[in-house]
Amino acid sequence: MKIHDQTVSAGEQKTIELHVANLPTRTEINIPVTLYNSGEDGPTLLLMAGLHGDEINGIEIIRQILEQKHNQVKRGKVICIPILNIFGFIHFSREVPDGKDVNRSFPGFENGSLASKVAHLLMNEIIPHIDYGIDFHTGGAQISNYPQTRAVMTDKKNKELADYFCAPLRIHSDLIDNSLRWAAAKAGKPILVYEGGESMRLNANAVDEGVNGALRVMKGLNMTDEAPAQEKNSIDVKKRTWLRCNNSGIWILMCEEGEKVSKDQCLGYTTSPFVDFRSEIRAPKDGVIISINYMCVVNKGDALIHLGIIEAKNE
Repeated sequence: MKIHDQTVSAGEQKTIELHVANLPTRTEINIPVTLYNSGEDGPTLLLMAGLHGDEINGIEIIRQILEQKHNQVKRGKVICIPILNIFGFIHFSREVPDGKDVNRSFPGFENGSLASKVAHLLMNEIIPHIDYGIDFHTGGAQISNYPQTRAVMTDKKNKELADYFCAPLRIHSDLIDNSLRWAAAKAGKPILVYEGGESMRLNANAVDEGVNGALRVMKGLNMTDEAPAQEKNSIDVKKRTWLRCNNSGIWILMCEEGEKVSKDQCLGYTTSPFVDFRSEIRAPKDGVIISINYMCVVNKGDALIHLGIIEAKNE
């Protein structure tokens, strides 16, 4: 196994540094990549996080996988990238310093923007070597995602990865232009996205679900012989909608992430410090809570609850 002029022999683990750029102080910014080669025939699996620098749960998932040596599989090879967007991580930011989103910059250009350079480096140094990948994410600022996988569920290999992972929610998500999933799909490399928790905040349940799901994928791909048993079947979500704030005010939540809710159920309401109104948010259909906005003061139009519409077969 050879990546970036570094050879990883059978039974060996090695961490290499992919150079991206320098800070204005001339301090080098490198992306550490840990590779493990079992020496036995099997697929090559990429486990990656930190595409958005402020999404910490995914980083912790891969840290635990490395710490517990789960990446040292019996068959095949595992490539772990705990933090892709080093710039975002050290600045507590989703983006790189020029304000661009790396996950909208694929496949990237060698001489493009900083975000484009990071995307180009991943697409040329790592993606050609893999067979499958899991990209770990969280919700955005103040929005927490219930543990879920996102994939093109009409694609056989994507569905296979989602089936193996068995997250509490399994969401059909079309490819987004210039995203990692989009670019990798064009190269014939299926990437499963896992979402859990919110940015800049560790969530133990989201981390545990991510670690266990990754181990189940390894077992499903015959890279290992054992993995944590799934506690219950995933809920399939094909349709979803955001419920938005109708009146600015204080947001009072009356539901939980992952909760199944009924049509017309009150999920929360906005009110004012002066108790002069109450504006309820009700479920338009039976569904499951995918994401929740935990901001306590909200403005008209803000996304408050992401509702997945449950198909009859999941009732």
